[in-house]
Amino acid sequence: MTSIALALSGGADSLLSLALLKEQNAHVFGLHALFLPATAKDLERISNLRTQCRLLGVRLETIDLSDAFEKQIIQPFIRAYTQGKTPNPCAWCNRDMKFGLLFEAARKLGADQLATGHYCRIQPSVAGPGLFRGLDPSKDQSYFLSLVGASAWKQVLFPLGERFKKDVLPALKRRGLNAASEEESQEICFIPDNYRSFLSSRGILLPGPGPVVTREGKQIGTHQGLWRYTQGQRRGLKIAYAHPLYVIDKDIRTNTLIVGSRDQLWASTCTAIHANIMVPPAHWPEHPLVQTRYRQQAGRARVRLVGKTLEVEFITPQEVPTPGQVLTVYSREGQVLAGGIIV
Repeated sequence: MTSIALALSGGADSLLSLALLKEQNAHVFGLHALFLPATAKDLERISNLRTQCRLLGVRLETIDLSDAFEKQIIQPFIRAYTQGKTPNPCAWCNRDMKFGLLFEAARKLGADQLATGHYCRIQPSVAGPGLFRGLDPSKDQSYFLSLVGASAWKQVLFPLGERFKKDVLPALKRRGLNAASEEESQEICFIPDNYRSFLSSRGILLPGPGPVVTREGKQIGTHQGLWRYTQGQRRGLKIAYAHPLYVIDKDIRTNTLIVGSRDQLWASTCTAIHANIMVPPAHWPEHPLVQTRYRQQAGRARVRLVGKTLEVEFITPQEVPTPGQVLTVYSREGQVLAGGIIV
């Protein structure tokens, strides 16, 4: 019989996923990973998970991956952030930790497949099992999984792929189950308050104030540290000007923040490196859909693969993409064709 490890975070989504698999008579067990050194709150969460697993009649395994998480996620995040980029550690975590080291641990515990509470779907495609958007458009998480290698989808299950977030808590309550945390984490899990406090606690000295200039090179103010700003930002600039200003770019070498009007905020092209190809380009449509932010409507584009680089030309200009963020290429049917890191 196929054995399935369900990655349990302590939240409602993964707990309902476990219950759904159990109701399908799957041979499933819970697997909880510690990505950060354990705290009293973590121990309380694990205790609750054990209680929920007993109610469902499944075992719970725990694994400490905090050392690997520090080396593979936190330290690269710090390096990227101090270089003025806006990294996406959640996408790295999915690739390297959840569908990497955690999956390896699951196999050692006897699992043939890994299931998670992500709102995505696995469906047949010309390239084999493919990653598709979840049916709930407000919760689709395929964007954050576009860096995961395509071979993973042969052994992954997403029980919530065709469900809606609004139905999760009522479904748990009907089953007499109680998640340790019903609230979702919207921020980076290893930053408890704000970036500056976190980096200061690591002994990182961030560059201080510098000039704010227009696209034409005119200095109009002073910024309080490039790390505070991201492309497209409007709020917080604190500069009186004839029209609203937006962050257009950052020059790390000269510690300069470049701003401009909204009509200067659009880009016709974009480049992403470290391309993760899930479907060979020969099977892509002429104008696939490209998404460069999580909360963004994907837009039609021409996409060319050059080595491991994705060269994108938008059919309709898009808001300036942010270096360090993920670029995801989709088919019209919602299949993830490729992903990369914006430069």
